[in-house]
Amino acid sequence: MPQTDISTLIGLVSQYSPSGKERGAVDWLVGRMKLLGYDKAFIDEAGNAIGVMGKGLKQVVLLGHIDTVPGKIKVEQDGILLYGRGSVDAKGPLACFVDAVARVGNKEGWQFVVIGAVEEERDSEGARFVAEQYKPDFAIIGEPNKWDRVALGYKGSAWANISVRRGQAHSASGEQTAAEAAVEVWLKIKAYVDTFNADKLKMFDKLLVTLSDMESASNDFEQRASLKIGMRLPVNVSPTDWYEELNNLLKVSGTFRVLVEPTGFAIPAWRGLKNTSLVRAFLKGIRLQGREPRFVYKTGTADFNIIAPVWKCPAVVYGPGDSALDHTPNEHIELEEYAKAVDVLMATLSTLVMEK
Repeated sequence: MPQTDISTLIGLVSQYSPSGKERGAVDWLVGRMKLLGYDKAFIDEAGNAIGVMGKGLKQVVLLGHIDTVPGKIKVEQDGILLYGRGSVDAKGPLACFVDAVARVGNKEGWQFVVIGAVEEERDSEGARFVAEQYKPDFAIIGEPNKWDRVALGYKGSAWANISVRRGQAHSASGEQTAAEAAVEVWLKIKAYVDTFNADKLKMFDKLLVTLSDMESASNDFEQRASLKIGMRLPVNVSPTDWYEELNNLLKVSGTFRVLVEPTGFAIPAWRGLKNTSLVRAFLKGIRLQGREPRFVYKTGTADFNIIAPVWKCPAVVYGPGDSALDHTPNEHIELEEYAKAVDVLMATLSTLVMEK
């Protein structure tokens, strides 16, 4: 396959696949992997696209996600840029995996497994399924971090709905309303976070809180208000720790009843090791492309957080694209960066199989 071939990237981005509607993209990618000479390509029980190259006992799993956030963007090439939903997050990295493995081909004693996982933008059902299906020697997770950077850590996340209720009172009574109490709850959480972060120099070590929604209502007998709070967690604060702290922080006596209800899947943060043969292979691969490699620790959460603690093997996150463009209406990837990333990954895999 020519080095400049971007057919996989364009084809995959052209398959619009928001979470829950990935089947068309999965079918396309399976067909593409067959065309590129993979030994096996199929759809697993969770709906993930799976491509297998080689039959060796040593295994590298390259896990990307094939779903995107909603919001269709016209797929078009403008000079060195390719626009389209998922071009960065994260079909660019996934297509990079597919092309690099196709170029490396079969290596004696090794097996490469490329996975296009579903549902990453919701509850990561695809990754949760494959976490129990494979036990690789090395894992590479596909997320956009630019072609010359390797990500070793992602923050955890924990979401909660907080409701405040009180009996109805006359508006002229001067008593605090449920809506006012909810604002006070938010300010109390924010003050706690600011205090926690005061001596932290790096974003990866801080708590990052988001108020994503709030509403209030009342009837003849009761006032109620609710907040939806998201927290990005550092390595030393587990979701359980945070929920306990939140409950302690919001204990209220008297007129108001405050309820903290965890929602969704809480995910602990994860930090990978630097001194592994996988990391060294990536550093070499980036240097071969003329750039000094950099490490990055991300403030978001990814499938990396789910599989790394289960597989317990050397794992990194890699992929082309500027993550600042994730989920934006202007999402696009530089084609030269994509080509560089494919070359880096090809060199990385080749180095890895020679050293082990």
